Amino acid sequence: MRILVINPNTTREMTEKIGAAARRVASPGTEIVAVNPPEGPASIEGFYDEAISVPGMLEVIRTSQDFDAVVIACFDDTGLDAARCVTDRPVVGIGEAAYHMASMLANKFSVVTTLGRSVPALEHNLHRYGLAQRCVRVRASEVPVLDLEKPGSDARARIGAEIARAAEEDRAEAIVLGCAGMTDLAAALAAQYGMPVLDGVVCAVALCESMVRLGLRTTRIGGYAPPRAKAGGIEAPRKSA
Repeated sequence: MRILVINPNTTREMTEKIGAAARRVASPGTEIVAVNPPEGPASIEGFYDEAISVPGMLEVIRTSQDFDAVVIACFDDTGLDAARCVTDRPVVGIGEAAYHMASMLANKFSVVTTLGRSVPALEHNLHRYGLAQRCVRVRASEVPVLDLEKPGSDARARIGAEIARAAEEDRAEAIVLGCAGMTDLAAALAAQYGMPVLDGVVCAVALCESMVRLGLRTTRIGGYAPPRAKAGGIEAPRKSA
């Protein structure tokens, strides 16, 4: 099995960290290919960054070969619907994956993300997935995404402090980490705070493996039908083998 893990931003250090996390949880025989587009924003912090990252991400999917599933490794689930139009292989966003797993582990959970400007997009997705009532609150630790890659930054301490507040003030029974760049923190934070702390990267890889084993593919009917070829437009996606 071969899973394409796409970091939609262009920060290679984050892509490598995401790939390492995905490989730790992947089953024997599953190959993880972690990539990022050559062009786009260095980090995704809000609606604008999300929008300009989508074309590069879709081009990676469109031109990649021989993958069985795709993980979109941005917690905003950047371009998720469009990506499902490009391939019939399963495509899973890390936000979507973590929310659903949290809802099966706890009655209510809180999300701890990076900057406050990212909160509206995550709240929108929770409503879209039908899980807004299970999420007590989306909290911002006010840690810029790129600080997660800086040695010696206080990012982990600030994220941990927000988890502590979520436990006390929200009565959260689980925490979802709201950024792919936090993937290496989940296990230590779960042990420190004595509750499930979910990282969407590993959740998405596990879901992709299950879908592939079950022989499931993304529907080609309705909203996820492949885009129609149009004169003067970009090349239509290749048909899956």
